Amino acid sequence: MSQWSIVTHPLKLIHPRNLKHLSSSLQGLIASRLWVQVLLGMVLGIGAGVLLGPSAALVERETANAINAWLILPGNIFLTIIQMIVIPLVLASVVRGIAASGSTEQLKSTGLRLVAYFLLTTTVAITIGIAASSLIQPGKYVDNTQFAPETVELAEIESNIQDNQLDIAELPNAFVSILPDNPFSAAVEMNMLQIVLFSIILGLALVSLQPDKSKPILELLGSVQSVVMRIVSWVMRLAPYAVFGFMAQVTMQTGLETLLGIGVYVLTILGALMTLMLFYLIIVGVVGRISPWRFLKAVRSVQLLAFSTNSSVAVMPMTMKTAEEKLNVRPSTAQFVIPIGATVNMDGTALFHGAATLFLTQVYGIEVGVGMLLALVATAIGASIGTPATPGVGVIILSVVLSSVGVPLEGIALLVGVDRILELFRTATNVTGDLVASVVIDRFVSSPKTYEEEISIQQQVEDEQEKTGEDVVTKEVAPVKPPPAPSFFSRLWNALQRKQERK
Repeated sequence: MSQWSIVTHPLKLIHPRNLKHLSSSLQGLIASRLWVQVLLGMVLGIGAGVLLGPSAALVERETANAINAWLILPGNIFLTIIQMIVIPLVLASVVRGIAASGSTEQLKSTGLRLVAYFLLTTTVAITIGIAASSLIQPGKYVDNTQFAPETVELAEIESNIQDNQLDIAELPNAFVSILPDNPFSAAVEMNMLQIVLFSIILGLALVSLQPDKSKPILELLGSVQSVVMRIVSWVMRLAPYAVFGFMAQVTMQTGLETLLGIGVYVLTILGALMTLMLFYLIIVGVVGRISPWRFLKAVRSVQLLAFSTNSSVAVMPMTMKTAEEKLNVRPSTAQFVIPIGATVNMDGTALFHGAATLFLTQVYGIEVGVGMLLALVATAIGASIGTPATPGVGVIILSVVLSSVGVPLEGIALLVGVDRILELFRTATNVTGDLVASVVIDRFVSSPKTYEEEISIQQQVEDEQEKTGEDVVTKEVAPVKPPPAPSFFSRLWNALQRKQERK
């Protein structure tokens, strides 16, 4: 072991390239106004679904199904590729984010506060969703005769709730089960919470090694990030066509009348998401001391990109760039919070789980008690944290929440039609929550370096990376102190000299 590694902790010697340098691959999507193309694809898809559906009857049913199979082909390719790249991008970003932390003390303090903050905001989001559905009761506006509510036995529902309640003696095993005993199995099952935990453990182990041993792995993960973001820039071109095909399929199968019939539910979810956004703005104003208008202006581009791409993980480089350059979040904080937040901080999804479950209880005429609400909150927190940040899985994970409180799973069919629309807004909300989290954690976690000092170090590292071509710089970098401000007499003398020169 070399002498310098004994004196200096390895974490202070490792400087991986910032993920935000990959945001250039997403700039073209913003410049091309991808969100406008997505909205246009949505409208055209609904129109195509009406023409192919039974109400217009322009073509035979079999012909319409064949046409629909080709229309949704771009969407299926889009979803498959996004699911393919999520796990490698999350693993690489979390590990390298840990390596970019300033010190072990800051890393520990950030992690503890981040867990507490995520649990708090997720609980608030679920509460907002439940409150919105309880107040507006959108399920009362849906004709539930097609659901045969007489088949739903209340005694069976109560039994399901009791069966899903966790015994206090089972808590130790429940905590152990969160850890991934097989990371490959967790990857196959898309268990993102286990993937994040595995990435954190791997990252902590890497930064405890000598830089010459951890550097090759960090460079490999950097290459993974670059390759994945190149794939993202390609596949996002399919987003408008994917939305077009999915909306055509949903409208053709469900019918425009059914979509309009649950319009109150859609407005309830959108109103609840706006309330959550208002909650974010209050936090940013009070804790982050950033005006709401400045914050909204700073995050507008990444919100529109998240709305268009429908994946908070895919837009991580742009989210990190926004946090550092527009919200003045320290690089060490942003590089740790954003990758984890994009994976487990799903406030918009948690809100949806709470509101949608209560909506279906109203459709089926199920009475909701305090015990059922507590079970709903607890399950929705776990389900939202473990939800993969990929399109289309929010409504699938909803089945876990419904099962825990005994609501019939058949009701999901009622939500699938409009969920394609709502998911776009949920993703934009989730990304906004990640940015708010980075601002809050940056204010609450102390650092031995100021924001200006961290920016100075990062600039030196980037210059070194540009000069040497290395992805990971392994040396101790000290901030460059600005020159002292000139004294009053020096400024006066300089002014007199400039005046004399003009004469």
